[in-house]
Formats: sequence, structure tokens, C-alpha cells
Amino acid sequence: MEQRYSYHVNAHWTGARTGSVRPDKVNVPMFFSVPPEFGGEGGHWTPEHMLIAAVASCYVGTFSTIAQMSKFEFLDLDVTVNGTLAREDDGWRFSEIVICPKLVLADEDKRERGERLLKKAERSCLVVRSLSAITTLQVPVRAPAPEVAFAE
Repeated sequence: MEQRYSYHVNAHWTGARTGSVRPDKVNVPMFFSVPPEFGGEGGHWTPEHMLIAAVASCYVGTFSTIAQMSKFEFLDLDVTVNGTLAREDDGWRFSEIVICPKLVLADEDKRERGERLLKKAERSCLVVRSLSAITTLQVPVRAPAPEVAFAE
């Protein structure tokens, strides 16, 4: 396995405080604006959203890989990530990122193992490991409601 990988993204200014980003070999760009609180247009992705989305998507990918390698079955995973932007002496930065996964299991007896794997995913997520913000994981695991039926 390779020891280094490179990822390239091109950003292009589209006017005012807006632009687009497009990774190599991806045909569809993502348009963004500076956040409204900093003079940007509302209703657009912001670089801040993209950073938090990178945490969320990396966490989902990391957990699903760990679960697959561990032969751990789950029914659903939904992850909410909240980032707090704070002004510090040297400028603005994300001071805290909270990852809130909701893992649904078919078997309540697997709750403890699910929580261990969720924590392992947080420790292993390369985006989280690359950030200086304090990262917190909140780990509620739940089994589906008894009235839920699954088709075979």
C-alpha cells in the first residue's frame, strides 16, 4: 500500500464573496459563499460547512470500514456534526467539533461493541486527526422500535 497520497482541489472566484471548488476528476463543482455573518450570501455552502462536512463524511466512511472489517452489522448510521467557530487572540478558528452519531442496531446485545467501534472511528478518522480543534464524540446507540418490521 502506498505511503503517501495527494488530493487536489481547484477553487475559482465567481464574484463578490462567492466561488466554486472542484476536485480533480470530478466534473461537478460545488459553489460556495463566505458565511452571511462575514458578509456572504445566505443559502450557499460555506468553507465552514465544507470542513464540518469533511468531518462527518470521513467519520461515516471510517466507521463503516471498521464495522465491515470487524464483521459488525448495524441497521443505520446518521451523524450530526456541530462546529463552534470562535474568535481568539490570533483570529477565528474552530474551537470545538462535536460528533453525534446515531447508530441503530438490530440486536440490543451489541450496544457495547457498537459504542467501542464508534469511539474507534473517531480516533481513526483522518480528518478529525488532522484538526487542532477539540473534538468530542457523543455516543448514543439505540435499537429500533419494536413495532418496526423489516422486509426480507
